[in-house]
Amino acid sequence: MCMTFENIEKTIREKLIYAPQLGAKIKLDFGGDGIIHIDGTQNPAVMSNEDADADTTFVCSLGLFESIIDGTQDPTMAFMTGKLKIQGSMGYAMKISALFDD
Repeated sequence: MCMTFENIEKTIREKLIYAPQLGAKIKLDFGGDGIIHIDGTQNPAVMSNEDADADTTFVCSLGLFESIIDGTQDPTMAFMTGKLKIQGSMGYAMKISALFDD
């Protein structure tokens, strides 16, 4: 399964509907493939593609993030091996990773 940037946006949007309020601004940086900015300080959370400031930023490839979403890649292992970089609050990082635990 090879998700497009748009598919990943749609998946995140669907998961945010049922998620508790994040209380933070989160940025997913996929390099040249794009950025997803989630303003979780608003209820409901607001998503955009602007490169705005965030409390926590995840930096990884689109393919790696797809693997995290579909459960074939453990986000902790991706972080420990350097495939996933996290800048900012680890507390918020844990909150967002809980969104993808199904």
